[in-house]
Amino acid sequence: MGLMGMEYDLVVIGSGPGGQKAAIAAAKLGKTVAIIERVRMLGGVCVNTGTIPSKTLREAVLYLTGMNQRELYGASYRVKEHITPADLLARTQHVIGKEVEVVRSQLMRNGVELYTGHASFVDEHTIRVEDPGRAERITVSGRYVIIATGTTPARPDGVDFDNDRVLDSDQILELKSLPSSMVFVGAGVIGIEYASMFAALGTKVTVVERRDSILEFCDQEIVDSLRFHLRDLAVTFRFGEEVTAVDVSAAGTITTLASGKQIPAETVMYSAGRQGQTEGLKLENAGLEADGRGRIFVDDQSYQTKVEHIYAVGDVIGFPALAATSMEQGRLAAYHAFGEPTAGIRALQPFGIYAIPEISFVGATEVELTKDSIPYEVGVSRYRELARGQIVGDSYGMLKLLVSTEDLRLLGVHIFGTTATELVHIGQAVMGCGGTVEYLVDAVFNYPTFSEAYKVAALDVMNKMRALAHFRD
Repeated sequence: MGLMGMEYDLVVIGSGPGGQKAAIAAAKLGKTVAIIERVRMLGGVCVNTGTIPSKTLREAVLYLTGMNQRELYGASYRVKEHITPADLLARTQHVIGKEVEVVRSQLMRNGVELYTGHASFVDEHTIRVEDPGRAERITVSGRYVIIATGTTPARPDGVDFDNDRVLDSDQILELKSLPSSMVFVGAGVIGIEYASMFAALGTKVTVVERRDSILEFCDQEIVDSLRFHLRDLAVTFRFGEEVTAVDVSAAGTITTLASGKQIPAETVMYSAGRQGQTEGLKLENAGLEADGRGRIFVDDQSYQTKVEHIYAVGDVIGFPALAATSMEQGRLAAYHAFGEPTAGIRALQPFGIYAIPEISFVGATEVELTKDSIPYEVGVSRYRELARGQIVGDSYGMLKLLVSTEDLRLLGVHIFGTTATELVHIGQAVMGCGGTVEYLVDAVFNYPTFSEAYKVAALDVMNKMRALAHFRD
């Protein structure tokens, strides 16, 4: 069939959080917009294989195992005795289907044209869309282009991934049965999230990490709490170890470490970071290139590449590779392209780690404040002292405030336990407005709630500072 060409103000490659928000932002400015996405991947990696399915899986695990209720009803309590992958994935597939329809509806409602297929640059303004199931060849051109193709799990050389015994984080969603034992290679965010889920399901979990700790960018007291909790779920950690071989047989796998240790398990999951999905884009035709991890370099404020009218947002540009941040990057890139004034992305960004239990934080850590010689005091509230903690059966959670001793500004908030990723936004709002711990002392919070932890921690800080003043006197 013939070549069809359509011209748009903006062409977006990828419909994940960054691409979707960029397309809609441009459409709201009255621009003509097209978005290109692969077959059966509307919503991108986030909706189909990453954030949404993994977090939905976590909720299914928590519900079916009755994990959050065991403090109240005993360690043997379970909602369902024999949990299968079908039980877990039924909820996951339902949520994915709903989210895909939300994305489709939003694009249609805003007049964004959707093209299905693999995108590749013909030149710096023209993109070919190829779909093996469609006869015609399509090209689209854009005055501006935004690349938001996301990432895929990195696969180390020499590892034979087989979708059965040796898996990456995408393949883990396709398990036919729940393994009785698993080895997780890599203790980054994704590895720890999945390791905690399978440990909660009763799988014997071993985590192998070549570094000496996990989640080194988090507050160490919070990380220690997570490690203690995971060990309580019978998780074994092997730090400072590297995998040299994974041997597969009908019975399972044997993971051999450089130290000579061998770990038998039914299944191995590699969490070796993410690789930018740029391989098939033919970036060279647009005057661009990617680094060794498939990432595209951009300006930190505008998200422009070295080709002025081409932008890149989301995981494909690297850190922080968070869905929430990607959304904001997409919106700001579209605004910059069409001359809409913005204040740029805010430095204050919350992090959420959906392990079991979850972790969230915003602002500085104690290590960072100490390194920068910034004097601070710590206030802590423990969930076991909150009525809400007793009601929901969470006795291990905690909220920690870091407060400047010079002007009482809130410098950091670190939370471990139930609803951590929701609670963090209270601290974020106070910090974003330049607020002090005095606001939290004087505020009235609903009772009984986890939000009350802010007031308890704030009072703890003020009492410590009052005691210090007393000793000075």
